Amino acid sequence: MQKRILVTGGAGFIGSEFVREGVRRGYSLIVVDKLTYAGDIERLKEVSGRYRFYKVDICYKRKIKEIFKQEKPQVVVHFAAQTHVDRSICNAQPFVNTNIQGTQVLLDVAKECAIERFVHISSDEVYGEIKEGRFSEDSPLAPNNPYSATKASADLFIKAYIRTYNFPAIIVRASNNYGPWQHPEKFIPVLIYNALKGRRVPVYGEGINRREWLYVSDCVRAIYLIMEKGILGEIYNISSGIEKSNIELAHFVLQILGKGRSLIQFVKDRPGHDIRYALDWSKISKLGWKPEMDFERGLNKTVKWYKDHIDWLQSRIASSKRAR
Repeated sequence: MQKRILVTGGAGFIGSEFVREGVRRGYSLIVVDKLTYAGDIERLKEVSGRYRFYKVDICYKRKIKEIFKQEKPQVVVHFAAQTHVDRSICNAQPFVNTNIQGTQVLLDVAKECAIERFVHISSDEVYGEIKEGRFSEDSPLAPNNPYSATKASADLFIKAYIRTYNFPAIIVRASNNYGPWQHPEKFIPVLIYNALKGRRVPVYGEGINRREWLYVSDCVRAIYLIMEKGILGEIYNISSGIEKSNIELAHFVLQILGKGRSLIQFVKDRPGHDIRYALDWSKISKLGWKPEMDFERGLNKTVKWYKDHIDWLQSRIASSKRAR
C-alpha cells in the first residue's frame, strides 16, 4: 500500500501542487494548513474529497499531536511557512512563529510518533547571495533577510535533530518556483496582473537581481523523488539552470501579453536585496531527475492560466490587502 503522507501547507502554491500530484500517484494524503491570506483550499478543488484536511496552525502542539495520533502518517512533507520577503522585513514575528517554532513543534511530534521520513522544504535563500558560481549543498548558510534567516534556523534545527536523535529527515532547497496558483504578491503574478490591467509594472532597483526559475510541477516531481529515494540525513538542491534578471523577466511577460516596456516602473530597492542566487543541482540529477519544462513554454502557460483565472487573482489580492 502507498504511504500515508501528512502535508503541511498543502493549500499553498507548491504544497497544493504536491497534493494534486500525490492524489494522481495514489498516495493517502492528510493536509494541514492554517489557511492564512496565502493559503486557499480552492487550489485543491480538482482533488476534492480525495484527501483529509485539518485547518490547524502548526504551532499548536496539542492539535498537531491529535492529528498524528488519529491519522498515523508515515511520512511528513513540510511546506508550511511564511514566505514573502517584503512582509518579513515589515514584521518578522510571524516568520519566527511559523518557520522556526512551527517546525520545531512538528519535529518533536514526528519524533514522538516515530515517523519514517520527514522532508523539509527549505529555500535557496538560506545560502545568501552568490555573484559567481553556484551553491552546493555543502555551502555555508548566510541568510540576508528575516525570511531566509528563519528558514536557515529551521534547517539548523533539523540538522540538530538528525545528529542528536538520529531523526529521519531530508532537507530540500529549491530555487524560485513559478506557475499556476501562485499568490499575487509574488513577482511573476504581480507582473502579469499589472500588465493585464494596463498598470505600471514595478521592478526593484535597476532590475539587475538574478534568480533561477523552476516550474512548479518540475519542483514537485523532484520532491517526490527525494521523498521516495533520497538518503536520510542529506540535503538536496533543486533548480533548473534557467537564470533571468528581474528586468529580463519583466520584458518576457510584457512581450507575451503584447504590452510595451513603457509600463515598467523602477521602484526603490528592497533593503538587503540579494543580487543573485544559483544552485548546483547535480546531486539530485544522480537520482535521475532533471527539469522538463523549458522557460518560454512554462512562462506562456503561466500567463495563460492567470488570464483565464483573473477572478481568482483579484480575490487573492483583496485577501492579501485585508491581511496587512
